[in-house]
Amino acid sequence: MFRSMEPSYQNIDRTAAILRVLGERNGAGARLTDVALSAKLSKSTAHRLIASLIGAGLVEQDETTRLFHLGFDLFVLGSKAANRYGLVEIADASLTNLVERTADTVYLQARSGAEAVCLERRQGAFPIKTLTLSIGDRRPLGIGAGSLAMLAALTDEDVALALDANAARLLPYRAFDASTIWELVEATRRNGYAWNDGRVVPGMHAIGISVLGTNGAPIGALSVAAIESRMIGERREHIVGWLRTEVTALEARLGRMTERLGDLGMRRLVGAN
Repeated sequence: MFRSMEPSYQNIDRTAAILRVLGERNGAGARLTDVALSAKLSKSTAHRLIASLIGAGLVEQDETTRLFHLGFDLFVLGSKAANRYGLVEIADASLTNLVERTADTVYLQARSGAEAVCLERRQGAFPIKTLTLSIGDRRPLGIGAGSLAMLAALTDEDVALALDANAARLLPYRAFDASTIWELVEATRRNGYAWNDGRVVPGMHAIGISVLGTNGAPIGALSVAAIESRMIGERREHIVGWLRTEVTALEARLGRMTERLGDLGMRRLVGAN
């Protein structure tokens, strides 16, 4: 009886070795050759087991680099064990803090290719609301404070690619031609935050700061929106400071939880695809 089960135990040990190798790469990924060598397996055995793990969602392969990473489903299992689920839940404390401090409307957005997706909206106690986005709304990158913050966090090359991809979608936004967006990107980088001075909805202003992953790429953004009179002078600086505090805290939480996920896993985490 025990002899017949030995191959199964052996496969479990080998599978665990592969997962440990990928985990040790901290999201950098690994080639098949590297996995086989580190796990002390033949390339054919490593390839067979990795194929099964991909099918189970426990390993993923980057379509561009062809490197293997820990898969999103493995993260889901781990996050369930830790009672943590998704970017909105991870950001819950930061969203709550910002709503309490500002009493205004707070947004959480995520990047999906050349778009920004609204994942969450929290309304503060101030009676005049600035509800310019609903959960699930999508905008071209660069339109609105959170969206602009994410765009500005990209490289110049990726900014240009996003603007090209969104050329037709930008037409309805008369205050946002490509040259204007480039100017806003440069201002965002200088200031360290994105500022929307009523360009989307007159009289409604917003401040946004991007949330970066461990690789330095923007995962999402936190933003605060309010009427113009609540976004001037010292209060504006207070809001910038509160946003920076919460973005730093959120990045730390994300870093601890997702350092071993590949890019595909991160995209699936934010639920923005």
